[in-house]
Amino acid sequence: MLETSARLLRLLALLQTHRDWTGAELSERLGVTGRTVRRDVERLRELGYPVHAARGTAGYRLGAGAALPPLLLDDEEAVAVAVSLRGAADGSVTGVEEAAVRALGKLEQVLPPRLRHRVRTLRAATVRVSPPRPTVAPDTLMALAEACHRHEQLRFDYQARDGAATRRKAEPHSLVHFGRHWYLVAWDVDRADWRTFRVDRLSPKIPNGPRFAPRELPEPDVATYVARQLSVRTWPCRATVRLPVPAETASDRVWPGMGVVEAVDDTSCHLHVGADTPEALAWMITSSDLDFTLLTGPPELVAALRRQSERCAESVREFPG
Repeated sequence: MLETSARLLRLLALLQTHRDWTGAELSERLGVTGRTVRRDVERLRELGYPVHAARGTAGYRLGAGAALPPLLLDDEEAVAVAVSLRGAADGSVTGVEEAAVRALGKLEQVLPPRLRHRVRTLRAATVRVSPPRPTVAPDTLMALAEACHRHEQLRFDYQARDGAATRRKAEPHSLVHFGRHWYLVAWDVDRADWRTFRVDRLSPKIPNGPRFAPRELPEPDVATYVARQLSVRTWPCRATVRLPVPAETASDRVWPGMGVVEAVDDTSCHLHVGADTPEALAWMITSSDLDFTLLTGPPELVAALRRQSERCAESVREFPG
């Protein structure tokens, strides 16, 4: 009986790799006959695992069922799930914290001692420091994700940064988790242009509108598009500087949301930044600790950079040595 149970677990682990297995392959992996494989497959089906036979072949694949059966995870997968659940417990989606804690408790209860020690060591050594952040209801995220998937027009109330309330009609493209917020990238039907909406500021209206043909984003990568929108175009003060380093080097010095790095050639790149004031722009540009050449920006930024350089020079004028 123990040998049969162990073989069933090995068979289940193979089927959970998301590929088709022929009966011959499973027989070879498990060291049993094809008849035994067929019998074990039937046992898994009786236990609630939907094992499908591939049409036209002698292959098997694990499908989705009405209920969630037990899963088999390898060591790295188990640790990754545990760490992710801990992050979800402190995350930005309202209502999943308690469920994440319950799931984490169940997982830690069945982890082998070596893995439980790794997870607890990581948790004990990690300090999460983050300011309070707006949260998003999971139902809202799911509704937006479903509209993106089905290409259905959305109607929603939206509150802008200045508090102005509007009713929007949009064709959703993607959901993006950027920095501390969730964003919806969509084509605004009334304004005939692309917009990036903070999800915690919108309230979807039901039902959804008609289906639409997906549009092509102005940039091939939606993450780059959102980064450019949030880092540059939404700020009253904007500037571009040339950095004498490759784009990969500059990207390591620029944190998400600070600016957008654009490659020029193998030895230089452009950094596009935006901020509320010229003084904030000057600080952001110089914080990269890279030489730079100012290409575009308001005249006030030139004055702010000069004041900063004079202030730094004055601060060390009487320094000993």
